[in-house]
Amino acid sequence: MATDFGFTPGTFLGNDLGRTGVIHTPHGDIRTPAFVAVGTKATVKAVLPENVAGLGAQAVLANAYHLFLQPGSDIVDAAGGLGAFMNWPGPTFTDSGGFQVMSLGVGFKKVLAMDATGLVDDDVIAAGKNRLAHVDDDGVTFTSHLNGDRHRFTPEVSMRIQHELGADIMFAFDECTTLMNTRGYQESSLARTQAWAVRCLAEHGDLTRARAGKPYQALFGVVQGAQYEDLRRRAARDLAGLQVDGISFDGFGIGGALEKENLGTIVGWVCSELPADKPRHLLGISEPDDFFAAIEAGADTFDCVMPSRVARNAAIYTVEGRFNVSTAANRRDFGPLDATCDCYTCAHYTRAYLHHLFKAKEMLGSTLATIHNERFTVRLVDDIRASIEDGSFAAFKAEFLGRFYSGRR
Repeated sequence: MATDFGFTPGTFLGNDLGRTGVIHTPHGDIRTPAFVAVGTKATVKAVLPENVAGLGAQAVLANAYHLFLQPGSDIVDAAGGLGAFMNWPGPTFTDSGGFQVMSLGVGFKKVLAMDATGLVDDDVIAAGKNRLAHVDDDGVTFTSHLNGDRHRFTPEVSMRIQHELGADIMFAFDECTTLMNTRGYQESSLARTQAWAVRCLAEHGDLTRARAGKPYQALFGVVQGAQYEDLRRRAARDLAGLQVDGISFDGFGIGGALEKENLGTIVGWVCSELPADKPRHLLGISEPDDFFAAIEAGADTFDCVMPSRVARNAAIYTVEGRFNVSTAANRRDFGPLDATCDCYTCAHYTRAYLHHLFKAKEMLGSTLATIHNERFTVRLVDDIRASIEDGSFAAFKAEFLGRFYSGRR
């Protein structure tokens, strides 16, 4: 099957896992490592797509679950695909909806770096929540968090939705477990995700042929296995070797909940089993220490809602750590959010002004804070990429993390 998608590895770290590279898509190249801004509902909340381009983001990711519910993937398809619909000219990603089924279906926060000490259960529900999703071997039945309507996702449905959304990079439908599930459940879930991967590849092939006039959409397999080395390695090997009618995965996502303290180790297990000539995307990660650990272990791209989510609650990332601009200390501070930042917000507005906006509950506060946090995150990963290329990764890692986390000592 002819494609215009590919990946070119660049400079490698000494461990032969961490690297730079270029992902080639029909809508442009992505230089990696790269942070992909999350536009869940075809919008990065509070900012224009033009703002997203201006802050240096190379690609955006939208969510199949949310766009299926509203406005409907058929409408996005009729508009010319995700990029045309949201006036974004660059590369786009869509995730499969599997994580949203888990996080919304069992009431967990949308964070994958977890601590599950002492918690083991096969029917995991967040405290005070009701189960809205039920998994079986064929797919997932879930209740819409918007209006209570019941829907069903299968691998074939997820592929159809994502093909209609038209993103350059899609993800296979998988079951996203939590660290709280037992070893036995993780094993059965992994077998289920593997079977779904076969069905995704088959449906992807059929839809690609049926929509031959559309740009090629790359499909990434998703590696699960929680905190278990043998399961992660087995899943990576199985997906890397999988072919259906001559079609294999174009890249790979590393999914599921990860123990934060072991994040780099787990990513390393997976990446050491995956082919070096295909890209690897780590789903749902955006903290500075996680970036360094994951990039060193071989991850190429990342996405997470956190930079924009915390911005809407007045939390600001700086090279000196994170702070809340709505606290009294910022009321008369007429300096920028971060004196080292080159974003639009820091060039034109003060901490005092953003303090006022958040206290007055003005929408502009969310916009300006989001521009800054997204730029901070994109720029950090860009700087990590540059440090790999010029050979200063270890020194840059030590200097940046020492400064960012100095207040936590």
